[in-house]
Amino acid sequence: MKKKIFYIFLISILFFIFLNALSSFVFAWGDPQIVSKINSAFESIESWILKIATPAAAVAVGSGIFMKKFSFGDEEKIRTGNKLIKGSLFSYAFILAIDLILSAIKSLIS
Repeated sequence: MKKKIFYIFLISILFFIFLNALSSFVFAWGDPQIVSKINSAFESIESWILKIATPAAAVAVGSGIFMKKFSFGDEEKIRTGNKLIKGSLFSYAFILAIDLILSAIKSLIS
């Protein structure tokens, strides 16, 4: 009776090991199609955000400089121009930092 239980236990363990090896072999050929589509969509969105962020930051900084330059001594316009410059530079730096972090994560994964 003990031999029978031992053989059943041994066969079940070997069966699970075989299934694990088979599943890792079958699914190791690549990502599913939907995952690759989502990855490519996120990469294209990331590239578009970077392409749009640079001119947007330049326009915002330029507007802030012109607002300060043509304020003619109005303290409120000078303060608004300073806020616009600082905010746009901070936002652009934040976008670049996110891109750097995502690139580092991508290089660690692959």
